[in-house]
Amino acid sequence: MVDFFNKKEEQEIVAAIREAEGHTSGEIRVHLERELIGDARNVAARVFHELEMDKTADRNGVLIFIVPSMRRFAIIGDEGINEKVPADFWEEVRDGMQQHFRKGKFKEGVIEGVRLSGQKLKTFFPRSADDKNELPDEISYGR
Repeated sequence: MVDFFNKKEEQEIVAAIREAEGHTSGEIRVHLERELIGDARNVAARVFHELEMDKTADRNGVLIFIVPSMRRFAIIGDEGINEKVPADFWEEVRDGMQQHFRKGKFKEGVIEGVRLSGQKLKTFFPRSADDKNELPDEISYGR
């Protein structure tokens, strides 16, 4: 397991995910990997499928994939999102996260990414009264 965030930081990130998902039917996950072999986006896409994020009803999952040891990350949205949004949809999320990461504020960067993702998803996938939480909110860890 990747030992990066302490328990309090993990709890704050999970709370941010739950808050963001309270406004959208979108599903947001954060995943950390110990190392990266290959391109971050390609590995993130593989992890996206391994976590079965492509099985949500509206295909509106978002993965924030981070490799702390290499200071690399990627944001992957499912096809339901990508069919509806402009090509530069994730740039604001990426830029917001990078601002915090450059200052060494990794928890804050992840929370910013989750918050911005939730705001953006709310426009295209508002939460309905019968919305179900389809994916776990906890941080997942790779090898």
